[in-house]
Amino acid sequence: MKRIRKSIKFIGVVILLILMIGLFSPTWTQHIKGENSISVLEQVEINGSNHEMMIRGNDKDNPVIMVVHGGPGTPEMPYADQYQDLLETNFTVVHYDQRASGKSYHFFEDYSNLSTDLLVKDLLAITDYISDRFGKEKVILIGHSFGTYIAAQAAYIAPEKYEAYVGIGQMSDIRESEIDSLNYSIEQAQKAGNTDDVLYLQGLTENIKDGDTVVPRNYVSKYGGSSRMIDDLGDDNISVLLSTEYNLLDVIRYNVGMGYSQKMLLNDLLENPLPSKVTELELPFYFIMGKYDYMTSSNAAKKYFDRIKANKKEFIAFEQSAHYPQFEEKEKFHEWMSDTFIK
Repeated sequence: MKRIRKSIKFIGVVILLILMIGLFSPTWTQHIKGENSISVLEQVEINGSNHEMMIRGNDKDNPVIMVVHGGPGTPEMPYADQYQDLLETNFTVVHYDQRASGKSYHFFEDYSNLSTDLLVKDLLAITDYISDRFGKEKVILIGHSFGTYIAAQAAYIAPEKYEAYVGIGQMSDIRESEIDSLNYSIEQAQKAGNTDDVLYLQGLTENIKDGDTVVPRNYVSKYGGSSRMIDDLGDDNISVLLSTEYNLLDVIRYNVGMGYSQKMLLNDLLENPLPSKVTELELPFYFIMGKYDYMTSSNAAKKYFDRIKANKKEFIAFEQSAHYPQFEEKEKFHEWMSDTFIK
């Protein structure tokens, strides 16, 4: 009996040690060789809150890309460097975890004032910080998914800060996009013979048409509306934990921050769709949409694109992709970015 108790205690101590190591193990981003390269993971105070940043590129003199992640509250830093190796050859790429998201979530910080307007102000301030740091008059602004809601507003408010705005998985009219997602998911469930899924999704129809809710993302993902050329990058805690940029404590921050951010921000998206806030842009802008994107409907994005006034705009369809064309077809994306922005 004593041996059993000792064994249990030993196992408990081992588990505790593993947890402690996981919680507080160092984090980093993979090194890039080269005298003028940069590959850093760091925290910077912006607008009174510490924001985690990952900055990577083969040459710090290259044009700078500022990336605004999706969600609300789902940073892309833990896996982005797996897909942007080509991009890093011609650009310096900056990712940051938004306020109250991922590594930028701090357990004892007051986030009661969290809003999309505040996230826009954060982005504008981070842009100034990055521009000053790299000596750039302007940077290229990329928003992905929910990040397009924030980035498009920043481009609208301060076009002088940005060389161009690139919206990937561009948000548009929420109701229209969600109806497209619902119809797609129901159609695919019917083709697969999943009667339970069909009935459940059909039961959401009125609430979605009324703008009260969105299609559960696990159904969109299940039927190929999230990613097709790569594994789904949705709430995958294991892949996040296995990245060098996040440890176990960061994974906890990721999940707590995501839940809080969505609770605080989703109503804003539903009640104030982007077409009501941004109707023109005084800089070149581009929408890059995967043909099979039903997280943010490509069809709804095209209708929004057509309504925005601008001197220069272009809608680019990636034929093999869903919601992550920059990762799913990274060679094509790198080629387009280089052709468009490398003089």
